[in-house]
Amino acid sequence: MPRADQGREPPLTVHHLDQLLLVCSLVLLVAVAAVRISSRSGLPSLLVYLGIGVLMGQDGIGDIHFANAELTQVIGYAALVVILAEGGLTTKWKEIEPALPAASALALAGVAISVGVTASGAHYLIGLDWRQALIIGAVVSSTDAAAVFSVLRKVPLPARVTGTLEAESGFNDAPVVILVVAFSQAGPLEHWYVLLGQIALELAIGAATGLAVGWLGSFGLRHVALPASGLYPIAVMAIAVTAYAGGALAHGSGFLAVYLASMVLGNAKLPHWPATRGFAEGLGWIAQIGMFVLLGLLVTPHELGDDIWPALVIGLVLTMVARPVSVMLSLAPFRVPWQDQTLMSWAGLRGAVPIILATIPMVNGVDTTHRIFNIVFVLVVVYTLVQGPTLPWLARTLRLGEQGEASDLGIESAPLERLRGHLLSIAIPEGSRMHGVEVGELRLPPGAAVTLVVRDGKSFVPSPTTVLRRGDELLVVATDPVRDAAERRLRAVAHGGKLAGWLGTDGAGAGH
Repeated sequence: MPRADQGREPPLTVHHLDQLLLVCSLVLLVAVAAVRISSRSGLPSLLVYLGIGVLMGQDGIGDIHFANAELTQVIGYAALVVILAEGGLTTKWKEIEPALPAASALALAGVAISVGVTASGAHYLIGLDWRQALIIGAVVSSTDAAAVFSVLRKVPLPARVTGTLEAESGFNDAPVVILVVAFSQAGPLEHWYVLLGQIALELAIGAATGLAVGWLGSFGLRHVALPASGLYPIAVMAIAVTAYAGGALAHGSGFLAVYLASMVLGNAKLPHWPATRGFAEGLGWIAQIGMFVLLGLLVTPHELGDDIWPALVIGLVLTMVARPVSVMLSLAPFRVPWQDQTLMSWAGLRGAVPIILATIPMVNGVDTTHRIFNIVFVLVVVYTLVQGPTLPWLARTLRLGEQGEASDLGIESAPLERLRGHLLSIAIPEGSRMHGVEVGELRLPPGAAVTLVVRDGKSFVPSPTTVLRRGDELLVVATDPVRDAAERRLRAVAHGGKLAGWLGTDGAGAGH
């Protein structure tokens, strides 16, 4: 007679938890060390994380058998929310504002063009039926926020380029998700005008939700004094996740909502902002590592052989035809220089988002879903390996991203609540015209003063005649009423030298 508990899963014990924690901690340590390796070699870190997952999988040394597409999709969505929140929090409004029309055109018209061209290539060159071709075309037409944020912020590009690409990566997830879900449903495909109306409605709901939640959250954090500084980062991330959930529950785009809410919060001058940004960046790294490792576990390398050639062909159509055509047509009304268009065409980086979206047809039971997933996986790995490391070289070749373009000041502000003041940390980069300026010639407003200079690892209290040099780090204390004026003056001197103001140079254009 069989036992009553026969066939049940063994209970989870503390010993199993210890083993799980050990594996997770080792994976995180290896991933953190791999960031250093990838930064030196120029390889995007996402490839390293995918490699870790593949090595842990059933064809690797870990021999872990994992095939749960539903769990991967849920965790991938959660990770993407965190990544979009981190990207929005660290996006400067002054850089992205001029790029919003162009980025919106790329995220809407550009996606539609890219889907059509890529799907046509998959149908006529590879022989996929139209449903499969449209799914692949939609899946790979979304640029990946994690890849774009991590790669572009290491390349000194003009603000008009980085602003457009970052905004596009934050915006285009929403219409692509709608298209992939629509193409993956059973039954006949929706008419194009129905899809267009659905996309417009969901984007409008998501945008309204994100802006409302972001404004209310920033208003509350500025007017409610929390008892501990460590609560501010938690509150900010909770508000961002609330925007996603609210947008999704309202049948809108949760991804657009979380990005816009985070961008509002990131530009609201909240208390303890450096700690909040560091917390968000840490969560973003954990989300990237966990997401890519899990996707690496889901893939079965020995099944990829038959799909390598189709992936290379579709990727070639996407990279060399679909993306350039979509950029050229979408940006035609904005008179964007051809150098910028060329770089934007090559910088349409793919990452985890297409691989996560490839799990949607798997969950919905679309025919040959494993082939779709394998093609997308190979395409992302190969073309990220090609595009990521060559992006700095292309920027230099096009004479974009020269050192003079990156001469903006890095300013951090920490509030001194009891004294109603702020502590500004300023790093003087190469190309800054603050080099050679005396401290007294900064002409900071009354209520602001340079209190410390760090040079070559040594700190000293400057005098009014101390000459500043490239590589110096300054600590400036400013009272609350003059904090913004002090920052504007510092940026003006960095761009216009000691005569800034008299020569018509101000800080408003810093970074542009």
